[in-house]
Amino acid sequence: VQLQASGGGLVQAGGSLRLTCSASKRVFSMNGMGWYRQAPGGQRELVANIVSGGRTTYADSAKGRFTISRDITNNKLYLEMNNLKPEDTAVYYCNKYPVVGMARAHWGQGTLVTVSS
Repeated sequence: VQLQASGGGLVQAGGSLRLTCSASKRVFSMNGMGWYRQAPGGQRELVANIVSGGRTTYADSAKGRFTISRDITNNKLYLEMNNLKPEDTAVYYCNKYPVVGMARAHWGQGTLVTVSS
């Protein structure tokens, strides 16, 4: 199962980043997809998801700042993040949505986002 996130980096508060996820066709075509993050010392949490028909849902912390989108043809998932805050600092992962049993699920390579104040 291929799940690889990229596009993270160091950015100042108020800045923007665009994350990209490459997923296997099997994962991408059979499931909704989501972006998750895990802050240092914290638990992994859902940030945004997109399901069939393109319907999206966001965590309260992401509403109005983040936009999830997908390219079904190329099995890509994106997360546009604007007005970043220091509390957005985390490793970001993509995965199917929903994930049942986050602790035992397969997680591919994440990408680190660091927001400086």
